[in-house]
Amino acid sequence: MKILGIETSCDETAAAVVENGKKILSNVVVSQIDIFAEYGGVIPEVAARSHLEVMMPVVEKAMKDAKCTWDDIDAIAVTYAPGLLGSLLIGTLTARTLAILHDKPLYAVHHLKSHVYANWLGDRSAISFPLLAMVISGGHTQILYMPEHDKFDIIGTTRDDAIGECFDKVAKILGLPYPGGPSIAKAAKNGDENKYKLPHPKIDGLDFSFSGLKTAVLRAVQKELGLPISHPSHDLKNHLSDKQVADFAASFEKTAIDILLEKLSEAKKQHPDAKSLVFAGGVSANQKLREKAEGAVFPEPKLSGDNGAMVAAAAYYEIQAGKQPTDPYKLNIYPRISIDA
Repeated sequence: MKILGIETSCDETAAAVVENGKKILSNVVVSQIDIFAEYGGVIPEVAARSHLEVMMPVVEKAMKDAKCTWDDIDAIAVTYAPGLLGSLLIGTLTARTLAILHDKPLYAVHHLKSHVYANWLGDRSAISFPLLAMVISGGHTQILYMPEHDKFDIIGTTRDDAIGECFDKVAKILGLPYPGGPSIAKAAKNGDENKYKLPHPKIDGLDFSFSGLKTAVLRAVQKELGLPISHPSHDLKNHLSDKQVADFAASFEKTAIDILLEKLSEAKKQHPDAKSLVFAGGVSANQKLREKAEGAVFPEPKLSGDNGAMVAAAAYYEIQAGKQPTDPYKLNIYPRISIDA
């Protein structure tokens, strides 16, 4: 079964063709990072217009790279939620139109589910159920329990900032470029991860909180520089040395990763039947995390971020689980909390 997957939830315009949920025949991604690097974050209206400009060329290239005609495509899958509404609108309208024009079944897929299924792309026979999945990205931090394919139970989530958002904001404090994850990881290579002691939020259960960690970094920088807490955060980078930036980046990265692994360890204690641990989402590309999370499964780094292949893979396993197609005339795009929606 060959599925065309379309992803436009944030600032990547992506399309891919995947066969039987594993084999990637094509995977085209046009990123808007260069556009938003100047602003330090995504501007929703600009993102939507950028999607509109490249959406069809991306789909056409995905089809061409896969050496497929529309007769070869068995279904179309598209991210419908959560995400930026304007961006989602471009992707879903494209998928709906293509499904109607070419008479193909349409599957609306939840974004977080897609990230988890990036782990099945390629030869991943080592993944066994039940499993625990940690989804970590710019907008999400969750621990999921999966007893089988297409069955999800959210057992832990962030109560405020997502970890990826925290990386972005700390990077901005340190004067590092957007996106924060890669820039902090790069700076941390030259830093002392034990230089600054940062707190681990005390949150009951398996939930997370990262807003306090972000503020702790801000206060630690102000203290290190001998500046009052009233000093504007955007100016701190002008007073930091390269060594201080590296040490703060390393200390923050270590703390953030330790928080994730502490919660995952607790999740394993609560669910001793879990046979596999998988990570998903953009932050799962972090090399330090991959080194510390012994025995866990990670998607290929290039598949950690948003892409169409993961959407197609998720749809394939939904189909195998018996999910019925979405009516292309009735698909709505509203952010849903439940990934079972």
